[in-house]
Amino acid sequence: MTISVRKVAAAAALSAALTASLAGCGGSGTKDTGREARLGTPAASAPAASAPGAAAASQSPSPGAPGAPPAGAPGRAPMLAPGPNGLTPVFERAKQHTDKTVALTFDADMTSDQGPRAADGEHFDNPQLISTLRTLKVPSTIFMTGRWAEEYPDQAKAIGTDANFEIANHSYSHHAFKSPCYGLPALDGAAARADVDRAFDAFRRAGAVNTVPYFRFPGGCYDDPALRALSTAKVTAVQWDVVSGDAFAKDPDAVAEQVLAGVKPGSVVVMHCTRSAAPVTEEAIQKIVPELRKRGYRFVKVSELIGT
Repeated sequence: MTISVRKVAAAAALSAALTASLAGCGGSGTKDTGREARLGTPAASAPAASAPGAAAASQSPSPGAPGAPPAGAPGRAPMLAPGPNGLTPVFERAKQHTDKTVALTFDADMTSDQGPRAADGEHFDNPQLISTLRTLKVPSTIFMTGRWAEEYPDQAKAIGTDANFEIANHSYSHHAFKSPCYGLPALDGAAARADVDRAFDAFRRAGAVNTVPYFRFPGGCYDDPALRALSTAKVTAVQWDVVSGDAFAKDPDAVAEQVLAGVKPGSVVVMHCTRSAAPVTEEAIQKIVPELRKRGYRFVKVSELIGT
């Protein structure tokens, strides 16, 4: 695909304009200026940690703990070691920049108060996108809200029992963990921590097995208090380095070109699995995947990037 500078610029402008409309989910995100110093370092997955008190063990919850894969899940996900003062570590892009791998991530958004809109026929799911990812054999990480899993339990189970996917936590309510954050209602520390647990509980009730202890902040908004509030959840916070611009986009070519212009080895791309808010994502994927493969890229889940 030939990259059009004009289209990429237009897509970037559209992405900036629409980020606030999507209440910040999958936007550039906001964080405090000390974030770089808190980025964690890879820790081995739990089965490989044999020494008591090892960093990996402290960050890899046992089955049944909040954020842990249920018993029988296919392997444990690698984690990052805690940041300074035990703060939740943050992952944005693989440190190994020579391997041409890329993780496509999809936020399955639904806020706690959108039930009436779903009852009126608004589609917060996107089964065609999931089908296309399966057909194209693209391993992917789905950052799901607990409310989405409750609204679409059959789909949550189908995604969460498919080895092609892993389900990560995007909160239960999609309320902000830091204020201001694109107009989202804000949760305090105790409520934020409970919101994470409630989402993992919703995944379990739906029957999802392939869950991983990763968390994406609604709107990408976080600060030290937010990282401190999550520290006992034993999760790795996952951000991104490539914004797809698929929120409310009308032109799949513009979305595809924005992704293709931004991807680098080790990139994490943020997209959406919500038909009403991101109606052209599936079409864009059909353009993005073959082009990146042509360029020599291999698609991986976030767990594989963190494990490198």
